Amino acid sequence: MKVGVCDFPSVYAFPPHGYGGIERWLWAVAFGGQQAEADIHLIGPSWRGDLPGDFGRVAVRLEALRPGDHGFHTLELLDLDVLVVGHEYPSLASWRDTWSELGCRVVTFQHDPNFRHAPDAFDGDRSRLYCYSPEMVNRYSEHAPTQTLSVQFGAGEENPPSAVHGDDLVWLGRIDQQKAPHIAVEAACLLGRKIRLIGPILDQGYAQRYARALNAPHVELVGEVAGDAKLDHLRQGRVLVYTHGADYVEAGAAVFGEALRSGTPVAALAWRPGTCAHAALCEHTGALASLDTDATDREAAQVLAEAIVRAERLDAAEVQAIGLDRFDPGRHFRVLVDGQPA
Repeated sequence: MKVGVCDFPSVYAFPPHGYGGIERWLWAVAFGGQQAEADIHLIGPSWRGDLPGDFGRVAVRLEALRPGDHGFHTLELLDLDVLVVGHEYPSLASWRDTWSELGCRVVTFQHDPNFRHAPDAFDGDRSRLYCYSPEMVNRYSEHAPTQTLSVQFGAGEENPPSAVHGDDLVWLGRIDQQKAPHIAVEAACLLGRKIRLIGPILDQGYAQRYARALNAPHVELVGEVAGDAKLDHLRQGRVLVYTHGADYVEAGAAVFGEALRSGTPVAALAWRPGTCAHAALCEHTGALASLDTDATDREAAQVLAEAIVRAERLDAAEVQAIGLDRFDPGRHFRVLVDGQPA
């Protein structure tokens, strides 16, 4: 099978050196495709030149091509079976024009809870949409999406080292109001535990409003890390604490796969049924902190603290074994290209 994995205009590299969820998903798909022994071609000018593996490369963007162009002819000669793309492309007219001329199938994963697709973007056969959780499947039901977990990682994060029983708590993501790490900080405080916040500050206003929490003595602001450094932070954590704001819908959280593949169980805040946390976790890999959306941050922190206590009893080696199987990039690739749920 010949598969093209497309970049798109982005401020991040492909895959990024740190934050960048969709870009990291595309890299996991490409890596998984090689594991599945498919013929993988990285399409677009933004793919890094230091990536492992023997990939074909075509440094063109489909939306800029026209039939008869040299770049278009190059893609035609590849005779691709499937294109894997970021979720915006199947609704972009200029991109769809080129894709229709190529005659291959296209698949994508919904990583934005609010993006509106063209009514005919997906037909369930030649063009297919995948979603992480029951909540997201319901949100995009008009496009008949298939539910499956998303696998995401950066270059150098494909094969995490063996699990260890870590010590302190870790939190991973972008530091802003939507991700609400201050709730994790308060939960750690209630337990008398230290917590490391891993990720970039993308909302300075949020950081200023919660400066007291983010700079508390039991908090370490690690910043944005990747590769071996990120894997080490994850595996050294006893529990990964997952939070987000009550009004935020998580479309395709990478942190569950990253934590479980490293052997770190997850204590996850769940404001509604059918979330990504429900889809990703089981009793052997984490604990849910379920509550109503009208709960206060203090109440959320208390329920989350209780989930942390439950999660830290789990066995790191078992968590990793389940995580490496559940978030296997080769399986994820086959689910996408074969059109079947995991």
